[in-house]
Amino acid sequence: MAKRGGFPGGGMPGNMSNLMKQAQRMQRQMEENQKELESAEYTASAGGGAVTATVSGKKEITAIKIDPDVVDPEDVEMLQDMVMAAVNEALKQAEDASNEAMSKLTGGMGGLGGMPF
Repeated sequence: MAKRGGFPGGGMPGNMSNLMKQAQRMQRQMEENQKELESAEYTASAGGGAVTATVSGKKEITAIKIDPDVVDPEDVEMLQDMVMAAVNEALKQAEDASNEAMSKLTGGMGGLGGMPF
């Protein structure tokens, strides 16, 4: 019986081998980038610096600073809005940095990972 499909000799052609090596190298680079991103911190402020939020690359809040002068028991809603704005902006910075790192690695190919198929 004849074999169906596959490659003559049962081995991978050179081009396929190169693709596998390239994929492994890309995976290592992705892991290194992920470690760098996770150790980074992103800080944003709101209310002219009255509220500052810092998040990690893991998108966890690591610090919130509030200027005591903006703490007004009569206007808690404004303080809440400033905290939310600062946190959201810091998270956006972390997400943008992550997307930029991935785009550089994949050559802007998005979900295809820069692979030619």
